[in-house]
Formats: sequence, C-alpha cells, structure tokens
Amino acid sequence: MAALDEPLRKVVGDRTAKVLADHLDLHTAGDLLHHYPRRYAERGELTRLADLPLDEHVTVVARVAKAEKKTYNHGKGLRLEVVVTDGSGSLQLVFFNKAAHYHHQKLIPGRRGMFAGKVTVFNRVRQLAHPDYQLLDAEDGTDAVETFANRLLPLYPACKQIASWQIAQSVETVLNSLAATGWTGVGEPLPDRLRGARGLAPLPEALEKVHRPRTKADIAAARQRLKWDEAFVLQVALARRRAADAALPAVARVPGEDGLLSAFDAKLPFTLTEGQRAVSAEIFADLATEHPMHRLLQGEVGSGKTLVALRAMLAVVDAGGQAAMLAPTEVLAQQHHRSITEMMGELAEAGMLGGSDVGTKVVLLTGSMGTAARRQALLDLVTGEAGIVIGTHALIEDAVRFHDLGLVVVDEQHRFGVEQRDALRGKGKQPPHLLVMTATPIPRTVAMTVFGDLETSVLDQLPAGRSPIATHVVPAKDKPHFLTRAWERVREEVEAGHQAYVVCPRIGDEDVSDAREQAGRPRGPRAGGEANQGDEPQQRPGEDEAERRPALAVLDVAEQIARGPLRGLRVEVLHGRMAPDAKDDVMRRFAAAEVDVLVATTVIEVGVNVPNATAMVIMDADRFGVSQLHQLRGRVGRGSAAGLCLLVTEMPEASSARARLDAVAATLDGFELSRIDLEQRREGDVLGQAQSGTRSSLRMLAVIDDVEVIEAAREEAGALVAEDPELAGHPDLLSALDSLVDASREGYLEKG
Repeated sequence: MAALDEPLRKVVGDRTAKVLADHLDLHTAGDLLHHYPRRYAERGELTRLADLPLDEHVTVVARVAKAEKKTYNHGKGLRLEVVVTDGSGSLQLVFFNKAAHYHHQKLIPGRRGMFAGKVTVFNRVRQLAHPDYQLLDAEDGTDAVETFANRLLPLYPACKQIASWQIAQSVETVLNSLAATGWTGVGEPLPDRLRGARGLAPLPEALEKVHRPRTKADIAAARQRLKWDEAFVLQVALARRRAADAALPAVARVPGEDGLLSAFDAKLPFTLTEGQRAVSAEIFADLATEHPMHRLLQGEVGSGKTLVALRAMLAVVDAGGQAAMLAPTEVLAQQHHRSITEMMGELAEAGMLGGSDVGTKVVLLTGSMGTAARRQALLDLVTGEAGIVIGTHALIEDAVRFHDLGLVVVDEQHRFGVEQRDALRGKGKQPPHLLVMTATPIPRTVAMTVFGDLETSVLDQLPAGRSPIATHVVPAKDKPHFLTRAWERVREEVEAGHQAYVVCPRIGDEDVSDAREQAGRPRGPRAGGEANQGDEPQQRPGEDEAERRPALAVLDVAEQIARGPLRGLRVEVLHGRMAPDAKDDVMRRFAAAEVDVLVATTVIEVGVNVPNATAMVIMDADRFGVSQLHQLRGRVGRGSAAGLCLLVTEMPEASSARARLDAVAATLDGFELSRIDLEQRREGDVLGQAQSGTRSSLRMLAVIDDVEVIEAAREEAGALVAEDPELAGHPDLLSALDSLVDASREGYLEKG
C-alpha cells in the first residue's frame, strides 16, 4: 500500500503538510483520504425566485440588481446587502464585516451568477446569508449551471489553522495524483471473495466517491465499503488476539462437591435469582477450562454482581487457588471487605477460634493500613493462608506476592487503566482468570463488547425486595421553588426514619482559582483527584453557558444546608481527602443511622450499601456523566422503601446538559443509558487507551448504528483467521492491520 503511505509533504507541499500533521494528526496520503467529510452541503436544484421555499437549500441563477454597504451596531459592524433578480422575483444576499468588503468588489450590478444557500426571512425579506456563488461569463451555458447546482460539497472536520475548503483542495490534489498513476500501489485489504459476496465497491472507487460524490447513492456506496474496511480489519485483529488467548495456558479451577462454595450456598438466607444462577454457571464453565477466562459481568445497579463474583472467588479457593478483588477506592474496598466477611461469617475465619474447617482467610490490603496489619496481610497472601484479598491499587505494588493467584476480579473496571489490571494479572504463576464488573459500561466498554472481544454475562434481574427509584430534574435557576421543595422532601424522608445523600462535584478545599478553572470541565475518574469527577467531555463553547461558576462543593453545601433548609438534622461530610479512619468512621455511623444526611463527593458512587438511605440530591448534576449519575442513583432504594433521586441543575431547558439529565430521569435501564452515553461521546479509541470520543480509530463506523456490519465482519474475520492465521495469503490485509494496530495498540490488546 505504498501509494497511501506517501508522506503528505511530497504531494501537497511542506507548509500545508505541517499544518495537517500538527493540528489534525494527518501525515500520509492515506491519512488524508481517510479523513472523511463529516457532511455534504447540498446546493439544491435550480429554483425560480418566485418559487423559493423557506428553510430549504436552493440554487438560483440571477442577475445582480443592486449592491449596497450599510453599517449597524452604531457603526461597529458592516453589512453588504445585494439584491438579485431573475425576472420572476427578487432575493436579498447578505454578507457581514470583512466578507462585505470582499464580495462588494465582485458582485457588481449587471453581473450574472449562480447563488446557493438556505432561504430565510429577515424583516419580511427573503434572503441568503453568506451564500456560496459562482459568477457566470456570457458563454457559460446550461451545462455549467447544472454542474454547479447539483454538486455535493464535502465539508471536512477542520480546525482554526486550516479550513474545510483548504482540506478539500488537498484531498483533490491527492486524488488527482493517485488517479494519474492508475491507483498503482493502493492495496485491497478486503478479500475479493468477500467484496464480491457483499457487493462492495473497490477501495479506489470508494475513496473517489466519498470525497467527490456525484449523487447521494455514491456517498452511500462509499460509506458501506469503508465501514466494512474498518469493521473487518479490526475484527481480524481481535480474532487473532482471541486465538492467541485461547492458546495461553491457565490452571482449570473446579470446586469440590462439599467444599467452601457448597458451605457458603447452604448458609445464604435467600435464594439466588435465576439470572445469578445462569451467570454463575457461565463463569464456572470458564474457570474449568485450561485457558484464561476474560469475561465482563454487566449488571444493573443492585442486581447482585458482588455475590456472583464472591461465588466465583470461593470456587477458585475451593480448587486450591487464591482470588483478588481490585476496588477503585479505599471506601469501596473496606465496604466490600465488610460485606463479604459478613456474608461468609465463620467461613471467613479459617484458623481462628470458631472458624470453619472448610473456610479461608479474607484479608484487606489498602495503602493506608498500619505497618503491622500490612505485614500480616502480605504474609497471609504469600503463604496461601488468605484465599481472598480485597484491596485498592496497593495490590499492584511489587511487595505483594501470591501463593497461587487463580482469579482477578476488577470492580468498576472503567476506574482502572489496562496497565493496572495487567500488573495484577501478572502476579500469577500462570495467567489467572479475569472477571471485570460494571453497572453501566463506559462507551469504550460497550464498543469492545459489541465487537465481541469480551465474553459477556448479563444480570438484568433485581433481587426480591429491591425498591424502584423515582428520578426528577430540579431546574434550580428557572424554578427556585423546586429546589426549596427538594430540601423539604429530604426532611420528610428523615422524619419518616430514613436517611439521605447530597452529592457535590467538588470537595471545597481547593484553591479558588483552581476551582474556577475547573468550572464546567468535568474530568474522567483517572484524571486525578476528586475535585470534579464527571465523566462527560468538556463543555463545548456556547453549548450551554459561555461562563460557568465553579462547581458546588461538599464543604460549602454541607454548611449551607445545615444552617438553612436542613437545620436540626445530623449532617456530615465524606470525601476522598479525609483520613482513612475518618472516612471509615463516617460511613460506619451513617450505616448505623447515627447520621441523617451525608454530603459527599462521588466517593460514594459504587459499592456503598445503606438500605435505610432513600433519598439523594445531586447538586450541579449536569457536571456528571450519564453513567456516573446512574451509579450514584443506585445508592438509594436498596431496601424495602422506595428511592428518590433529585438532579439539581441551573442549565436552561433547551441545553444538551438538560437533555442528558432528562434521559437519566426517564429510565432506570442502565443498558439504555449506556447507549445514550455512547451516542453522545462516541466509542473512544476501540483499540487504544483514549476513553473519550476524541481519538477514535473508527472514522466511518458507528458502534450503535452499525452492529449488523460489525457482527457480519466478525464472522468473516473469524473464518479467515481460522483458515490462514498468519494471513500469508492476504498481504494487503496484513499491511492494513499493521497500520491500524500500531505498537501501542498491539500492547493494549496483549494486556486485555
């Protein structure tokens, strides 16, 4: 594929190539040709001025009757008004400021031209604002007019340094250069048999049609072919990875008939749901194989994922191995340790007075543990005394050694980098089995799931006794009395014997200037700190509000509500910068109903289980992502009483932020919310480490819309790799694969 590997500087010149490389990451002819138009401007069919439809794109042929410059805004602005006529009627063209000077020199009364744009009305006059146009010479006939009118103009993703039309010029240059050589050296990554069976255009034809379409049918044919390129090459990469994984050795872990797992099941005070039994069966079948399990456990908030994961860990311990659960925060690690030891009872007290003969030790390992406790935990792991360890990133440290690590469970997998998961998996003598859990997948996870790289188990059944959660948006700026009523509802819940959470995006002890800088800039959970843990992309300029105040903070809100609307209630705070003992103490007292209202950051987002908490107020809810709001909401309604979640925002009704909140309020279905999240954020880099949609290896393919193409490509790729694992008979496909899966992405796949 040498022709597409040609450096752009050799084709479009050094200056343009540098801008394309520096600002759009386009370095070769192939990079540029795969920088597809985001949409196409339609000039529309020729229309008589007397028949102009409003709000439609039209092209007219007319003569300039008058052109006049006028000022506005007390002389600060300049507007050019041009009247054109075709004998059947007249139309006004308008250009502003610098464009007014430029076009005044060209649009001279008497000149005839073609003018294209969208028809609007201003001051009862039909007009085209900043229309595209081409002036006609006397000899220009009908053909020139028809060509101009019917052409589809590609509009490219651009930047401040290079405009769409300049990119279009560069694309034209590259296409002409390749066409002049007969597209020599441009390979064909799709096998001929596949292209023929699917009716797909050859690659040169597809590239020509996507950039220089004559009709909408051209665009559709090109897009279908180019989607297949992306889906198929990616599926071949994943199929080869799956084949390599299947060849890795792992220890099969089959539990004994009357061992730890059986004893645990016998003491459960409730019956497993049908979903929990089915998912457990899938996991046990994977654990019994001699290659590593790599399974995603996708479950609704409160569906009992932790119990399923615990049964998997007990099965591995039964079979002589050890299991490790990796949690993203100390609060969650402590919560998991507490709930698991409570569920296991004497089965978690092996070697202790009253402990079970078939039991094991369950240890906690976090960064803030005292030296003696940490030393004992490390000793229990290396000797095999502890069958289960629950911990934070401290599990990954070099000092941690296992006797025989057989299973790694990662809770809320989107809170960990691949390197962190890989570091823990690397502590096994042979690759351990891996189970990752999430309540609402982030977009990248959805993408990988659709692409079939993970075996997926789904828990969509809530255990008996769980209550529904009502969610409402509280527009605090538009309707301040709604916020007053929200605090009244919190007080009513407390007076009824229940408890409540209030969640804020910031802690409140940051520097003021830092807080202002963060305002309206939600960060991902691994971006550092808790100051603002939303998981949406940055606010687009002008999308909702140009200037946003700093996000509300735990320390400020706690003080305000304790003095104001919730005066007399027991209000406490919880955030990630508190000392571990202080955090644990607050959570213990909240669980014991000694605290009425807990004002917290997203530190309570996952795993915190207080059945008596029935209400949650999320302040500045627009600063959180869809997935995060769903996770937070899952902290209430965990008992027999119904849950209430109030999403407080100052965003206007027409804003995209309000649309996100309305979507969360409209459904409790985490699967539907993950689709909404994916549609808004795209799928991130499906092979790389980016988790926002800004750096996607998918330029044409959309995971939500193109599932059928993806699934068909997966079947084709699997068959091809089974037949020719080294792709010896497909050199062009191998070249395309090398371009897609560079060294860093190959490493990412290697690590799972």
